[in-house]
Amino acid sequence: MLPIDAAAHSSRWRHRHPLEKALLGIGLTVTAVCLPPWPGGPLVAAATLGVLLGPAGVAGRQLWRAFRIPLGFCFTGALPLLVAVGGPAGFVALAPDGPRQAVELLLRTSAASLGVLLFAFTTPVSDVLPRLVRAGVPAPVVDVALVMYRIGFLLLDSLARVRQAQAARLGTTGRAAAWRSVAGLAATSFVRAFDRAARLQSGLAGRGYDGALRVLVPESSLSWRFLCWSGALLAGLVAVTLVLKELYL
Repeated sequence: MLPIDAAAHSSRWRHRHPLEKALLGIGLTVTAVCLPPWPGGPLVAAATLGVLLGPAGVAGRQLWRAFRIPLGFCFTGALPLLVAVGGPAGFVALAPDGPRQAVELLLRTSAASLGVLLFAFTTPVSDVLPRLVRAGVPAPVVDVALVMYRIGFLLLDSLARVRQAQAARLGTTGRAAAWRSVAGLAATSFVRAFDRAARLQSGLAGRGYDGALRVLVPESSLSWRFLCWSGALLAGLVAVTLVLKELYL
């Protein structure tokens, strides 16, 4: 199991309705995108971090390990705004307004990424997918997603076991051995993926699969107190951002 999935299953908000956490996480993401990047981005990021590390109970080390990957994409997406290709300054030159646009994009995307992580760290995928059928998503689409979610973890476990076996047999002692190990790892994973799929199909057929995977969904009711608290947080962020922007102007 991936660390973020393990954290979601052990979260303090594990038994809350997924719609509550989705409205809060998506609301923070939309707020980060729609509000002015300054001071909206830092305010939304600070509020999201406060919720993640406080009421949601996410460990700081786990949050950083998950956040550094999208943060790297945020930096990568902001860097091209620093240069301009073509024009009187030359083929490649510094963009006149590049640093400001790069910082604004970085503030927005990093704050929006934290909003997505809020939902991911508090809501297991197994709680979301079965409820999508009630929301109108076709059942076969949800079934395929559930199966792929399960197979993904099985393949990751197989990769880890094969990699451990290769290391125990000195398969990573040199460059040539490492390349052979990588090739063997890819080939073994390819074969095991088809084997897992065939075994899964046989297991479903043996259990009378009729086109729908029926799973137990934990019952949970919407908390209007939580929804009101989330709405007040989002409204407060919007109000404070607009007031501070007027003061800066």
